[in-house]
Amino acid sequence: MASLGSWREILQSALQSHKHLKHTQHLQLATVRADGRPANRTLVFRGFVDGTDKVQFTTDFRSQKVEEMKHCPFGEICYYFSESWEQFRINGILELISSTESDPLKKALREKAWFDSSPRLRASFGSPYPGHPKTSEIQLPKLDSSQGPLDNFCVLTLDPKEVDYYDAKKGRRIIFKLLAKQSDDDANSIWSQQEVNP
Repeated sequence: MASLGSWREILQSALQSHKHLKHTQHLQLATVRADGRPANRTLVFRGFVDGTDKVQFTTDFRSQKVEEMKHCPFGEICYYFSESWEQFRINGILELISSTESDPLKKALREKAWFDSSPRLRASFGSPYPGHPKTSEIQLPKLDSSQGPLDNFCVLTLDPKEVDYYDAKKGRRIIFKLLAKQSDDDANSIWSQQEVNP
């Protein structure tokens, strides 16, 4: 099999060719509940953490997925591109970067993600507790545009270990597996690539 390039190059190509579709930035994240049952939800892709293959999202510290990660740090995202019929299933380790983070690089990543977010998204982290019974109309707080992240604002990353890529138009499926990381920045990570039956 001729190499198609890295899974990330293929994903970035799919993102680029579908950028005219608003839903292109949406994907699903599956986690495992404490009782072993699956949980799934839609998130917005916020790019890759600079210098790494880590996929980035934002989340509320009070969300159920944060509790699920305490029980089981593994997650899988699923991307589907409607025009090219390509699917990416990416599984790996989830990490939460919260208001209590002490690592300066991670703190800076959280702050950058905050200021890269829309004012409406930022305000949503001051809304009532997610998933609790609604008692009145939700009034989002007014925030100063220079105000730093609210305590509930977190960055969530998924560090990929395996990628299952399926191109339904071409009937091609490839499994990419992380074999070794040479450094923390993923620049020299070694991945295997195996074509399998669709």
